[in-house]
Amino acid sequence: QVQLVESGGGLVQAGGSLRLSCAASGRTFSRVIMGWFRQAPGKEREFVASRSGTSADYADSVKGRFTIFRDNAKNTVYLQMNDLKPEDTAVYYCAARSGDYSYTSDGEYDYWGQGTQVTVSS
Repeated sequence: QVQLVESGGGLVQAGGSLRLSCAASGRTFSRVIMGWFRQAPGKEREFVASRSGTSADYADSVKGRFTIFRDNAKNTVYLQMNDLKPEDTAVYYCAARSGDYSYTSDGEYDYWGQGTQVTVSS
C-alpha cells in the first residue's frame, strides 16, 4: 500500500514556474514508479511525466519545460514546471505503482493522490 499527498499547486502567470511535490509513504520508495497526470475541466486525465529509478518520460506538450525528479531519502517526487502556459491549467495528480520502468497510462497506476490545482493566467 502506498499513500500519496501532493502539494505546491497555485495560481501563476504565464511564463512563471511552480514546483509540485508528492510525498509517499508505505512501500519502499525506491522500488515504486511515480507519475504525474493532469485533468483540465471537461477533458480526460492525461499523462504528464513519469519516473522510474533510472529513466523518465514526458508528454510532448511539456518536454523541455517540465522536469520530474525524486528524492528517495525523502520519499518524495517533484514536478518542476517552468514556462507555464494557460493550457497547463488543470488538477495535477501524483500516481504510483510497483515496477521497473516508467509507465505513461493512468490505467497502469494503482495509487493516486488527491490532486492539486494549478491555474495559469494569461
